[in-house]
Order: sequence, then C-alpha cells, then structure tokens
Amino acid sequence: MSNWVRAHTNIALIKYWGKENETLIIPKNNSLSLTLDAFYTDTKVTFDKHLTKDELILDGKEQDDSALSKVQRVLEEVRKMADLHLYARVESINHVPTAAGLASSASGLAALAGAASHAAGLDLSDKDLSKLARIGSGSASRSIFGGFAEWVKGHDHDSSYAVPVDDAQWDIGMLFIIVNDAVKEVSSRDGMKRTVETSPFYDGWLKSLDTDLKEIKIAISERDVEKVGRIAERNALKMHATTLGADPPFTYWTAESMTAMNAVRELRKQGYTAYFTMDAGPNVKIICRQSQLSDIKNKLSSMFKEGQLIEAKPGPGLHLID
Repeated sequence: MSNWVRAHTNIALIKYWGKENETLIIPKNNSLSLTLDAFYTDTKVTFDKHLTKDELILDGKEQDDSALSKVQRVLEEVRKMADLHLYARVESINHVPTAAGLASSASGLAALAGAASHAAGLDLSDKDLSKLARIGSGSASRSIFGGFAEWVKGHDHDSSYAVPVDDAQWDIGMLFIIVNDAVKEVSSRDGMKRTVETSPFYDGWLKSLDTDLKEIKIAISERDVEKVGRIAERNALKMHATTLGADPPFTYWTAESMTAMNAVRELRKQGYTAYFTMDAGPNVKIICRQSQLSDIKNKLSSMFKEGQLIEAKPGPGLHLID
C-alpha cells in the first residue's frame, strides 16, 4: 500500500535550540510553531522485496548515504513497529529549498513518517506520528499538525511529541523574505550542539523560555497578532544571540538579513503589524496580519525581487494526496 503523503513546513515562533538527548532528539525546551501553506514536501514509500538496500530519491536524484541516514532512523522504527523485513524506496519531492533555514527537514521527515507508516499498514495516531517524525528531525514533530502546535519536550521517546494548540483560522499570516536559499555553512544540528556546549549565553536563553511560551499561548488564545509577533521576535533574537557567544562564534545572519530586519522595523513605524523571526539560516519571516500580506509585499517589492517575497497563510496538517 503506497500513497503520496504531504506535510507542510512549520516555522517556530518559540524556538527549539538545543538537545537534551542527541540520540532520541529530546529537546532542552518546549517549542511552538505555525504550520504554513507555502512550503511542503510530498513523499511516497514503497517496501519492496526486490530491493537490496534502502533508497532515497529526492527531486528525482538518488541521494548518498549521509542523506539516507536520517531517513533510515524513521524507516527502522517503522519496520520494528510493523514487524517488517523489507528494504524501502523513498521518493520525495521538496517544494522547499533544502538546508536553507526554511524548515525543509520539518516537512520532509513529517511526510516520511506519514508515508512510511501508511506503506507498512500501520494506523498511527497523530501523537505516534509526531514521535516517529521527531526521531528523524525534531521540528518535524510539529508538522504533523496544522496551525499552531507545541512540541512538549518530555524526557524519553514516549513523552516527547507535539500537540495542536490552535487552528490559526484568523487574521495571521507570514511573508518570507528569501535572502539566500543556498545550503548553510553551519547546519542547524552542528550550530545547536556548538552553542549548547560552548555559549555562556545559552543558560540565560533557556531560563527565559517558559515566560515566552506562556505569554505567546495567551496571545494566541486572544488572537492578538501584535502580541504574538512581539514575543516571537524577541525569542528569535535571543536565540541568535546565543550563537555569537559560541566557540568559535558564528551567525546565520547576512547583510541582506539585516536589511530585511530593518525593513520590518520601518513597516512598524508606518503602522503595520509586522514582526520578524528567523531560524538557523539567513532568511527572514515576517509575522503579520493576513489581511495586510499583499500590502506589505508591495511595500517591500522595491527592495527585494519578486521571487524573494513569498506569502504564506496557516497550513494544514499531514495528509494523503492523490
């Protein structure tokens, strides 16, 4: 039984930055995200008795062993759950630039969890799908759900998974400013590890998270875009500050990232609801009112090219496609 499954990217508003357990991908803190409609991954898994090894075909090209290893973590778990002893062909089409700080691994590994479990004949709950996706990529645990989702850190495999928070069917949207879609020099995984191990700022970041999380959940329940944006922006800036204290120091920001952040501050002065967030990459995402999305895009069109500005609305959770 082999079907295409689609998962959308999510962008964390309260960031996940640091692992408690590297092997199980248990995070140091809870995180909260918004799943979006603009970027997604379609994946199909086929377990086949004729295969002599697992295969990963991404955008029509067979991938090497290092790309395959992340995928095999999920496949191994599925085979164990289904008592299945077959190799798999994984075909994946990424409608997200890979490894550019646009959450391609979130949609990719969530789609894989859905497609592999479906192909193995498992009928998993959303909670179990979230746990399965997490062992491939932490942020993928949240892409099982549409709208806002919170990844509860837990302490072991069974207690670390995402839960839905709000369907986000109100006046909130996001504008992506793609300043660079090339592969990052420092991967999220390596950057996270280096920061946790060496940055003196990391403890301060960790201590401030519970307050940010509590406040943003209240803001979401009140449907207060302004407050959601304000909390998300300060949370992102604190996360990026930790990388400057790492040894050796590094940053995901570029000159164009700074230009984009300044443009957002300028929009606020002009009366728009506009706040930025950034993941482990140079691209900037503007949290704004959905009703102001096209207006804000027009305002920025003189500074950035058409292809650099992408409008996004809240997206759906994991689902089968024809």
